[in-house]
Amino acid sequence: MLIVMKHGASDDEIAVVVQAIEKMGCRAEPIPWDQLTAIGLMGNDGRVDPGRLGCLPGVLRVISVTPPYRRVSREWRPDGTVIDLRNGVRIGARELVVMAGPCAVESEEQILNTARRVRAAGATVLRGGAFKPRTSPYAFQGLGEEGLRLLSLARAETGLAVVTEVLDRESVDAVAEHADILQIGARNMQNYSLLKAAGRAGRPVLLKRGMGATVEELLLAAEYVLVEGESRVILCERGVRGFDSHARNLLDLAAIPSVKELSHLPIIVDPSHGTGSRSKVPAMARAAVAAGADGVMIEVHPRPAEAVSDGAQSLTPDQFETLVGELRAIARAIGRDLADPVVAAAIGA
Repeated sequence: MLIVMKHGASDDEIAVVVQAIEKMGCRAEPIPWDQLTAIGLMGNDGRVDPGRLGCLPGVLRVISVTPPYRRVSREWRPDGTVIDLRNGVRIGARELVVMAGPCAVESEEQILNTARRVRAAGATVLRGGAFKPRTSPYAFQGLGEEGLRLLSLARAETGLAVVTEVLDRESVDAVAEHADILQIGARNMQNYSLLKAAGRAGRPVLLKRGMGATVEELLLAAEYVLVEGESRVILCERGVRGFDSHARNLLDLAAIPSVKELSHLPIIVDPSHGTGSRSKVPAMARAAVAAGADGVMIEVHPRPAEAVSDGAQSLTPDQFETLVGELRAIARAIGRDLADPVVAAAIGA
């Protein structure tokens, strides 16, 4: 951090800033700079609030030299993080991961049928909501613990890893008992007590970008999880709110290379929520892979017209199978590939 003093700042004003920095437990180093003086703040572990220094007499501005997120940054870890799941799938490696399944677990027949079909098509992770945060209190809220049991049943049969959402810190342990990955949804991206609890649960965390969040805010939310001890965090771009109604959200594909430059964490894309429209999902999934995403999360339902939630953005199993073939071709064109579901199922069995 660099504190730039105003032109003509007095020695007393500079001394006050130096004393304030030292009281924070850091080291201050005045740096003569043309007609100004800058003071370097050394030893900042991320806890120093720039506002405490910016309001001191004689201070012109405070410049952050290092990002406010430390553990998720490339400076902390230059190489990309690779996350190993219990079924042998690796997220962040050369092979891309395909997560697929229904928005919500509805019945044993529905989730088992979907799991079989998406695995056969090339998925290695099964997505499905047991607990559903809905905008309306009257909408389907999920099967709860019965949904978790059904997801475990699907994993046992297919070998797919399971990712499902956790809504509050009280249910973290119950979800972690059944899930391979804990999903923190867009509405909860800045639920800090939940982020802390998830960081202590001993499971990888999939963190979705909030509907109005910047990339920096997403990375800072991930920092909460890493601070608690869980380094296996997967970021997810799922669209932010825009002003145009042509799609449900504005899917920010530029976030993929931006995150890759700033952070060592893997990033996947959810084009289902990003567009809200079945017809747009394949195109944006293909674009996400071409842009360098480490995977995609696709909603698939055996009968989308009968889905209790998000049927309009869910692919049929046949449509999903076609899409996976296209994603594989694009991945290979840029020197990558898709994770092998056969190997994953054998390990998970």
